[in-house]
Formats: sequence, C-alpha cells, structure tokens
Amino acid sequence: MRQTRKAQSAKTVLVAGGAGFLGSHLCETLLRKGWRVICADNFLTGRMENIISMIDQPGFRLIEQDVCRPLDLGEPVKRIFNLACAASPPRYQADPIHTTRTCVIGTLNLLELAARNDARFVQASTSEVYGDPEQHPQSEDYVGHVNCTGPRACYDEGKRTAETLCFDFLRAAKADIRVARIFNTYGPRMDPADGRIISNLIMQALEKRPLTIFGDGLQTRSFCYVSDLVDGLMRLMDIDANPGKPINLGNPGEFTIVRLAALVKAMTGTRSDLKFLPLPQDDPRRRQPDISRAKALLGWTPRVPLNEGLTRTIDYFAALEGSQIGDRMTGLAKSATPTSGGLHNLPA
Repeated sequence: MRQTRKAQSAKTVLVAGGAGFLGSHLCETLLRKGWRVICADNFLTGRMENIISMIDQPGFRLIEQDVCRPLDLGEPVKRIFNLACAASPPRYQADPIHTTRTCVIGTLNLLELAARNDARFVQASTSEVYGDPEQHPQSEDYVGHVNCTGPRACYDEGKRTAETLCFDFLRAAKADIRVARIFNTYGPRMDPADGRIISNLIMQALEKRPLTIFGDGLQTRSFCYVSDLVDGLMRLMDIDANPGKPINLGNPGEFTIVRLAALVKAMTGTRSDLKFLPLPQDDPRRRQPDISRAKALLGWTPRVPLNEGLTRTIDYFAALEGSQIGDRMTGLAKSATPTSGGLHNLPA
C-alpha cells in the first residue's frame, strides 16, 4: 500500500549541504537508521563522489540547488539539518559575499521551510563564532572575540547572524531549532584540496612535499573524528527537550600544529621537511571546546582517538593517490610504532 504524504513525512529528513564531507556521512547514517533522505547541495564544495553510493538507494533523493534560493521540495519533511556552507578558510574566503549570503539568506530560507513544515531544525554553526578567543577552553556562554571586518568575517559573522536567526525563530515559537557549534572535524571524504590543516599535511606527506605550517606552529587545535561528530548531531536532533542554547561539539584534546605535523610524518614515513609560512590574519591562537553541556544534555563524548582517526584518514587519502602508494602508506600508518611523546600519548 502506498504511504500517505503524512506517513512519508514522518520519516523524511532534509540535509542541506548533504554532498559535503560532513553532510555525506550524516546522510549515510540517516539512511541506515531508516530515514528517507533529501540531500540538497549546489556542489560548490560538495562532491558527487561523496554520495555516489547512495544515489540509487530508494530512500535517497538529490536536489542540486543553492539554499540562497528557497527550496520547493514538493513534499513535507519532518527534520532539517543545515550544513550548507563552505567551511575551510580558503574556500569560504574565495567568494566571501556568497559565503555571507549562504549563512544568512540560506539559513533564513531553511528556517522558513522548517516553520511551514513544523520540522525540527539543527543548525551547523561553528567554533569560529568565538573568533580568536580570550577564554580558554571555550564554553557556549563565551560571546567571542571576532573581527567583524576582517577576511574571515564572512564566515565568522555569517554564522553568528545565522545563530541569531535561529534563536529568534525559537523565541517566536516558529520552529524547534537546535544549534551545534562544531569544532575542527576530520576523516575520510575530506576534499584533499580544501586547505584544512589535516588534509594539507597528509597530502603533502604522501606526495613528499614540505609540510606547510602557518606561524610558529604553536597555535593549538582540537580535532574530532567525523563519526563522533555525526553522532553528536544525531543526538542533538533526537532529544525531545529543546536545549534552548547552543551546544559545542568537538574533541577537547588540545595539541599544537607542530605536534600534529610530527605525528603525520611518523605515520606516513615521509622525510618531508616542515615549511613555516606567515600566519594568516585573525587566525586563532588557541581552540579547545568545553563539552560539558554536550555531556550533560546529550550524553555525548568523542570516542575515536586521534591516532585511530588519522590512520583511517591517511588510508583514505593514500587510496586517492593510487593503489601502489596506497598500499605502502596504509602499511606504514598501521605499523607506526609509538615512542615516548608519540602516538599513544597524544590527546584523543
């Protein structure tokens, strides 16, 4: 018997930005859990290869469209994840006006769609709303230290405005919105050319090029493996009680970029030198999430340790480089021997 539109909508979810690195993993997880998934992407940074395995599945529908134009789905949806926006600095700075439009107009369009459908809504915000933080680690109550006219402002301020819209919709009782502030995330399906630190270092190591580090390399970051992040997003969507405030999602393990580079060198076996370049304007010196709220409200904490996540990510990038290099690098990553201050002593 054919499902009614009401029955169909009860298990239909829209993932805006669903062909991206994070969005494609989220789409896969939703399909496994029995959801009918509508993936919307303009393929500005999303990639068809990320979703090719899902294209022919009966529960998957692809819409190629920019969220800056209102989506006409032609069917109701029950849940919406908004992951639509370039997330790496080189990509979002390449067209800063479009980045701001995506964050603001795109989010507004999707919020209005949620209001019309009475759909639960999760906004993928970012740790960039904290800017170059003066509080460490960063809790959700920290209002941030952001340059509103700098080259990163299109993304930083765009995401801050998107949060404003989300909580205005919540206060006006127009939509049930939840906001995740996502810290650095990594794993398979990262674009090797998107300019993020982990993809940069791994690709440079595999290609025996110098490993580029901006500044002195003593700035810190915290990296969360993609499966952990997707689990956090799912939990945020699934809880019945609306948190009423943003929630940090990220791995609280903090380490310097030079330490990360040393680990990548050890795991790939490269002899590449480090190459230090000037630090970009407004690049944050320290970044570490306080995830107390996520633990308390979602029962969430990252589980994949850094060495395990990096091994999987190196395997993925090595396979992109070709089977011969892939076999060699996969073996090196799996046989890397921990030494004092090495693999097993790094934060998870």
